[in-house]
Amino acid sequence: METPETPVSEESAELGGPPERSIWSRLGFDRFSALYVLVAFFIFFGITEDSFLMWNGSLEFVLTDKVIVLMLALAFLVPLTTEAFDLSIGAIAALALLIVNKIALETDLPQGLGALIAMGACLVIGWLNGFLVVKLRVNSFIATLGMSQVVAAIIRNIHDGGQINGELTPTYRSFGRGDIFAFKWPGTGSEIALPWYFLYGLIITVIVYYVLEHTPTGRHMFATGGNPEAARLSGINTDRLTWGGLVASAALAGFAGLVYSWKVGIYTTTFGNPLLFPAVAAVFFGASQLRGRPNVWGTVIAVYTLAFGIKGIGLRYPREISWLQPMFEGLTLLIAVAIASRQLIIKVQKRKVSKRDLGSGDDEDVASTA
Repeated sequence: METPETPVSEESAELGGPPERSIWSRLGFDRFSALYVLVAFFIFFGITEDSFLMWNGSLEFVLTDKVIVLMLALAFLVPLTTEAFDLSIGAIAALALLIVNKIALETDLPQGLGALIAMGACLVIGWLNGFLVVKLRVNSFIATLGMSQVVAAIIRNIHDGGQINGELTPTYRSFGRGDIFAFKWPGTGSEIALPWYFLYGLIITVIVYYVLEHTPTGRHMFATGGNPEAARLSGINTDRLTWGGLVASAALAGFAGLVYSWKVGIYTTTFGNPLLFPAVAAVFFGASQLRGRPNVWGTVIAVYTLAFGIKGIGLRYPREISWLQPMFEGLTLLIAVAIASRQLIIKVQKRKVSKRDLGSGDDEDVASTA
């Protein structure tokens, strides 16, 4: 005897009862889609492009070269937990790189001191972002977008374009040029090596993860982003957390600029703002992974999923990469936002059902008491 399907009542529909879990959800595509995409990239490009899976080809390049994008993504992520956007991170990173090279080229100051001055300038910009957002109540999107243009104007005033080779000393650049380890495969001559700046990216990632996920400060930041008014009523200083998040964002962006100076050693106009969109796309893509909200490891997975995808496309279609890369990143951002919106709708539906069940339980208690 066939069991008839249970119809969904109008009341349940109005209350937003969650639908039965789809195959999409059961397979984890809603939380692990980036990992599925990454595996697909490795399978497809690994078969079609010989150099894709070679350590000295794509693997080493992507793992190490995208450390800067990862740091900028984390810089964008931190204030986003409080629902604040920081679109000035690219310009701040570029300013740090410029200051280091300018001081090295035109003064006799120690280059380490130049790095401290650069970080100080970045912190001032972060403080100003916080002042605009918290004290003057300017929307963070508008405030940091405007600050990005102000910093870009300062950069153009200091330097009118082109590269700057500050002739950074080997001692200064040794912070990023050495390898954590290097290993040669016996009989092949192939070498596996990871530079120091890869370690810096890993350390920053672990620190940000620990602060956001395992400290009261991190929990309060997420509470501020989830419901600022409720967080404020519970005694959380939401203004201080938002301000602090923007200052921390500027510090991370400035440090990314310093790491780039250790890695490359010269100032170039292609550094900074051109890296903003990949970082933002990775954060929003990562927000749809693992936790269903902005999170560190989802961001890491997203950064490298996008990076390996772009690398594979570049190997497969080298002549079209100039337009395929921005299209790929743009579509990723749109899809990530769509997934995040879907997850938000499901969460709202579940909350409505919980409130309905709670209300039903209260009614039963009243009836039994009567």
